Amino acid sequence: MATSHLDALKRDGFVVVRNLLTPTEVAQYRDIATAATTRTRTGGWPHFRTVPKQFPPWPTTPPPASEGGIWGVQHLLHPEMAGRDQFARCYFSPSILAVAEELMGVSPDQADEALVMELFNLLVAPETKDFELRWHRDDIAETASAEEELKLLAAKSPGGRQSHAQYNLALCPDASLVVVPGSHRRARTDAERSAAPYEPSMPNQLVVELQPGDAVFYDSNILHRGTYRAKPENGDETRLTLHGSLGLKPVDGADADAEEKKKVRATAVLQHGVGAWVHRDDAAFGIGERPEKMRANLVAMGTGEGVGFSLQG
Repeated sequence: MATSHLDALKRDGFVVVRNLLTPTEVAQYRDIATAATTRTRTGGWPHFRTVPKQFPPWPTTPPPASEGGIWGVQHLLHPEMAGRDQFARCYFSPSILAVAEELMGVSPDQADEALVMELFNLLVAPETKDFELRWHRDDIAETASAEEELKLLAAKSPGGRQSHAQYNLALCPDASLVVVPGSHRRARTDAERSAAPYEPSMPNQLVVELQPGDAVFYDSNILHRGTYRAKPENGDETRLTLHGSLGLKPVDGADADAEEKKKVRATAVLQHGVGAWVHRDDAAFGIGERPEKMRANLVAMGTGEGVGFSLQG
């Protein structure tokens, strides 16, 4: 059934949901996100995204602040993450799950069994210098021909329906995501294909502007990039954006390409290392049956050993 959020996602490749968090929730999550960022910047958390690298695998040692430091904190749902219980209540919150279900076409009678826990990370401002991500689609290589792009886009979101929901949820004002609306349904134009990797003014681009509590859900294969402004020296954190994804449990034999789709999604998720800890006994959440069913569906995807990486760089 068509809905306003799903219509926007199909048409534009993204949809902004305003006030998904209350001001009280924003303040609460901003506090624990700030603490997680400080801990990571100072070497107390080993899972992060580092400047100037865009895609995994990530280094194991954060670069010094003078070189930009980190731009992301990984694995907010890890059993050893401080504030994990609160992060989990956010990730599994009914308001976020409801939007994800809507966008993935999950009916109420399927909801308890269909969803897969995937990733929950934090995007932050680098230190001392700005950082940018190049134009990309999350799991279609930039070397793909127009014909290959069309085939892959059709396979990954047939009829505009995705097997996962990906979002940015802002805890500070955020204007970092830049997209080309509608590019999730077509091959790149000649201008897009020949554009510089960090082209600042791609034709028809749009900067997605979020206020604290707002979220943008987007097709991961829309043509997009990110811009990260450095935080003021010794100042408050200027970007704290929760970056999450939820999956849809594949149905064996649903189509001829079912196994290949499962493999591609497993790579996209497990390349980040979540499979190394999600099966642990202490990874249980203790906040109801649904999170545990979603976690079990992720465990079933495997450990991630040997899956490789979606993109390079």
